[in-house]
Amino acid sequence: MQSIPQEFIFDPQLIRRFDVSGPRYTSYPTADRFVEAFNADAYQAWLGRRTVGAISRPLSLYVHIPFCNTICYYCGCNKIITKDHGRSAKYIHYLGKELALHAAALDGTHEAIQMHWGGGTPTFLSHEEIVMLMETIRSHFGLLPNGEYSIEVDPRKVDSATVQLLGRQGFNRMSVGVQDFDPAVQLAVNRVQSFEETQGVIEAARDSGFKSISVDLIYGLPKQNVISFNRTLDQVIQLGPDRLSLYSYAHLPGHFKPQRRIHEAELPSADAKLQILQLAIRRLTEAGYVFIGMDHFAKPDDELAVAQRRGRLHRNFQGYSTHADTDLLAIGVSSIGRMGPTYSQNVRTLEEYYDYLDRDQLPVMRGLELSADDLLRRSIIQALMCHFELSIESVEIAHLIDFRSYFSQELAELRDMEKAGLLEIGDQWITILPRGRMLVRVIAMVFDRYLRNDRERTRYSKVI
Repeated sequence: MQSIPQEFIFDPQLIRRFDVSGPRYTSYPTADRFVEAFNADAYQAWLGRRTVGAISRPLSLYVHIPFCNTICYYCGCNKIITKDHGRSAKYIHYLGKELALHAAALDGTHEAIQMHWGGGTPTFLSHEEIVMLMETIRSHFGLLPNGEYSIEVDPRKVDSATVQLLGRQGFNRMSVGVQDFDPAVQLAVNRVQSFEETQGVIEAARDSGFKSISVDLIYGLPKQNVISFNRTLDQVIQLGPDRLSLYSYAHLPGHFKPQRRIHEAELPSADAKLQILQLAIRRLTEAGYVFIGMDHFAKPDDELAVAQRRGRLHRNFQGYSTHADTDLLAIGVSSIGRMGPTYSQNVRTLEEYYDYLDRDQLPVMRGLELSADDLLRRSIIQALMCHFELSIESVEIAHLIDFRSYFSQELAELRDMEKAGLLEIGDQWITILPRGRMLVRVIAMVFDRYLRNDRERTRYSKVI
C-alpha cells in the first residue's frame, strides 16, 4: 500500500463542476437495488452455510430502536414518534424472538467484535429495558472483550446515571447528535438542545470509561450561515470529541414527510452551503482532526485514523468502521445486514415485524445475493472510499481479470477526471489526488454498473 496523503485541497470550482447526485456507498450495490426475490428463506439458507470454505468471520450486530419522543424535521431515519413508553417493552420482547431465530440458524462463531444500537433514539428505552436487551443479546451472542460497542445518544433525553449504566453494560463508544448549536437553527428544525446538556453527557461518558465519543453535525439546515456555524464549531472544538461526522442536509420532502415542515426559503443557497462546508473543514483540520473521507474526521490517535493509516479502514451501513471483514446481523425494523456475499433488509413497520416473528420467521423483506461482478466492483469502491487509492495488480490477482480490458469504459471516464486534477492513473495504481478527496463519491460512481444502466439519480442526494 502506498502512503496515504493526509492533505487535501478544497477547490470550490471543481466541487461545483462535479457536485452531482449519487449514493453514499455504505454498501455496493446500494440498498435501492435489493430485490424481494431474496426473502427470509434465502437469508436463512445463507445463515446456515456461513462457514462454507472454512471461513468464519467475526460478527457485528446492529440493533435498531425506532422510537423517539419528539420529531426532528430534518430526519430521514425510520422512526416512530411516541410518548408511550409501553410500546418499547413489546418491541424488546420481539427483538428477543428475532435474536433467538438468528442464533438458531447461524452457522459458525456466535462471538461479536462489534455492536451498534441506532435509531430512532436508543436511549428512549428505560434503564430496565436497556439491561434486559443486553442480557438477551448476551444469552445468544458473546461480546468479545476487545470489541467496539457503540450507541447513538440524544443528550436531551440522557442523564449521567444513564451514561454510567451504558458503561456498565459494556458500551465503550458513543455517538452524540448535535447538528447545530445555534438557537434559531434549532427552532427551525424542532431540536432545541443546549451546549451545557451536551457537554454534561460527553463528560459523563469520559468519566464512565468510553473510549471514543463522536459528534454529528449537519450543514445546509434552515437559517444556517457561515457566522452562526462558526460559533457552533467553536463550541464543538471546545467539547473535543474523538470523531466528528459532518453530514450534508438533503432536502427531499417528497421522500421524508417531516421535512415538509422546513421552509425551503430558509435553506442556505448552494454557494452558502459550500462556504459553510469549507469553513468547517478548515476549522476542524486546524484543530488537529484528520480528514478520514467524505464527511468523517477523527483525532490522529483515534482508532478510525489509525485504521486508515494501516490500510484497515472499512465502510458499512453505519459509515466508516475499523473492522473490515465481519458478517453484520441486523436486528429490528428496517435494519440492513450483510452475510457473506449477501445483503438483507428487514420489514419497515412494527405490524409486519411482529407478524413475521409471530410466525417464527425472520422478518426479511428484501435483499441481494452478489454476483462476481458485484463483489469485484464493491472491492474497488471500498478501496477508493477508504484509502483514496487502488492497486490494479491486487484487483487482478483477487478477481482473476485483466483490469484495463474489463474496465475500459470506466478508465475512459476517469481520464476526464484525471485531466481535471481529481486523480492519477498509473501503471499499477489509481490514486485520488488532494483535489479529488472531497469528490470521492463521484469517482466511485464511475464503477457503479447499476448507475451506468440507470442514469435516473433523483433518488439520491447531492454528493456535496
